[in-house]
Amino acid sequence: MKTFVSAFAGLLAIALFSGAANAADLVLYTSQPNADAQATVDGFMAANPGIKVDWVRDGTPQIIAKLQAEMQAGAPVADVLLIADTVTLERLKEAGRLLAYKSPEAANYDAALYDADGYYYSTKLITTGIVYNTAAAMKPASWQDLVKPEAKGLVAMPSPLASGAALIHAQTLAGVSSLGWDYYKNLADNGAIASGGNGAVLKSVASGEKAYGMIVDYMPIREKAKGAPLEFVFPKEGVSAVTEPVGILAGTQHADAAKKFVDYVLSEKGQEGFLKLGYIPARNGTPLPEGFPARDSIKVLPLNAADALKNTDQDLKTFSTYFKSK
Repeated sequence: MKTFVSAFAGLLAIALFSGAANAADLVLYTSQPNADAQATVDGFMAANPGIKVDWVRDGTPQIIAKLQAEMQAGAPVADVLLIADTVTLERLKEAGRLLAYKSPEAANYDAALYDADGYYYSTKLITTGIVYNTAAAMKPASWQDLVKPEAKGLVAMPSPLASGAALIHAQTLAGVSSLGWDYYKNLADNGAIASGGNGAVLKSVASGEKAYGMIVDYMPIREKAKGAPLEFVFPKEGVSAVTEPVGILAGTQHADAAKKFVDYVLSEKGQEGFLKLGYIPARNGTPLPEGFPARDSIKVLPLNAADALKNTDQDLKTFSTYFKSK
């Protein structure tokens, strides 16, 4: 009976939200922080005053679970997605859940940053590097510094089991010949802790509980600007990146508005909005936020989304063998 009531409540919630969403011309599902999501929507509506947008924010895994529940109930709500990584959108593309759209703004982007068939487009570069507390004895410059004796028991990182960015990061480093999965084994042997998401890492290192951490760039850079005792490093081997791609759901009833949203976030004005929020814009020729080094000094390591998707289950199992008790 509880299962029936729970299922009915879930379907009722979907139906209620669907009714509310009908008042909007576009519904966005996003994993952006709340303030960033609101700023993105406000910018779009200012540029397109005839389109009203409703938005829902959650972590990427939760967004995907919500989408799947809606699709199974035959009541999809979202028109467009703006979520963490290309691997997730590649999965939706392969499942036939995305609408192809060739945006004219793509001409301003490196081909590696969008799907060749137009199913999704990267909007920014959110890299993962090293954060350290300014009181730490060692000033890391390389990923290998985190497995040195000086870092034993002093490293925190988000878990790929909880964070999409952390999974992308692990898969990216695993593809580097000088690192590979042995690097993660060495981290575990050196007492590194993998738990939760990036926010927990930031808190741990800022408080001095841990000296070093793996983390997405904008968090420590923002907090340093507020006076936190933190430094962020782009390691010499290179960094991984999630690119917060945008894509249109195949079942959208508002395709024209959704296409305008894609064009907007890829446009110069849309990219300026991300810059103001403190992110590295994906569009060529755009500046970087204050606190970041020159763009040509940041080495972004490659990752093939289709290969990463194919290897995800095995990669999570491999990671779990090293951090099974973490």
